[in-house]
Amino acid sequence: MISTLHYISQASHTDNILAACDAGCKWIQLRIKNELPEKIMPVAEAVKKICDRYQSALIINDYPHIAVAVGATGVHVGRLDMSVAAARAITGNNMTIGGTANTIADILQHVQDGASYVGVGPYRFTTTKQNLSPVLGLSGYQAIMQELQEKRISIPVIAIGGILLEDIPALMQTGIHGIAASGLITHATDKQQLVRSIYEQVNQSSTWVH
Repeated sequence: MISTLHYISQASHTDNILAACDAGCKWIQLRIKNELPEKIMPVAEAVKKICDRYQSALIINDYPHIAVAVGATGVHVGRLDMSVAAARAITGNNMTIGGTANTIADILQHVQDGASYVGVGPYRFTTTKQNLSPVLGLSGYQAIMQELQEKRISIPVIAIGGILLEDIPALMQTGIHGIAASGLITHATDKQQLVRSIYEQVNQSSTWVH
């Protein structure tokens, strides 16, 4: 089951992931960009132990070999990185694999490649990402979800990119599965209260539960 809230890690990954798990996040993505696999491996091992302690799923961004080595729940591949199919060839059939998408064409490719879910964005401008794709806004999600419905394609869509708490109700009404957050949770003073509020918002509007 794909969670309705995905936490994407930022610098000081181990500390931030511990804080997110402690606040109640049940789906964690370790996202370390432009770093050698041997530098990422010890971090992945450390956060896997944290996620196990809190019974949270761990997704490794972009490194399927590391995901397999640490026994993670799955992998997430970026839009300009390897394909979902290539990641699946490394992980086998049992791992959850997500892919980043900005257009309906991206999503259809991921579906064809056997993705478990798609992270679609950005919702608005965000400084977390270099090489940012065109901003979708609410109307972008409405158009994408309508097209998926017309094509009778059902894959969990996770909205990502600068999403704030007050954006969630309208976003959920487009038919998405849930949202991903990074800075929103990392910089929150009361993380526990924020995470509780996010889950309330996404699960109120969603037919799925986390």
